[in-house]
Amino acid sequence: MSKTVLGFDFGTKSIGVAVGQEITASAQPLLSLKANDGVPDWQQIATLLQEWQPDLVVVGLPLNMDGSEQEMTQRARKFANRIHGRFGVAVVTQDERLTTTDAKARLFELGGFKALGKSKVDAVSAVLIIESFLRISTTFKINCRAW
Repeated sequence: MSKTVLGFDFGTKSIGVAVGQEITASAQPLLSLKANDGVPDWQQIATLLQEWQPDLVVVGLPLNMDGSEQEMTQRARKFANRIHGRFGVAVVTQDERLTTTDAKARLFELGGFKALGKSKVDAVSAVLIIESFLRISTTFKINCRAW
């Protein structure tokens, strides 16, 4: 049975959202939520969780290129903890380095500069966060079976 994953690209002004499936290891962008200094409309998140019934929520973890943490790392962790605390769903974080750059490149290929709207970039970044998590998760499961 395929597991559904809901992904979030946390930001202080907007939060990208995507949904993915474990069986295909792929995701699709949904939308970008407005945030006020990193605080979303929690009712919108409740609605998304109710609609998609995810088995897991993945929140992007912004790290510096050397892997060290920054202020946004802690804010993203706090956001992930709040989702878990408010809604009781399983939540993990996933390294999101370079997802915004990759999202912009992917969108540019599809539609040029016109496709580079901020809300689209955030939602596609959430797609990349889910897909990265699913790739690592699948590789881990395959490697564990080999033992």
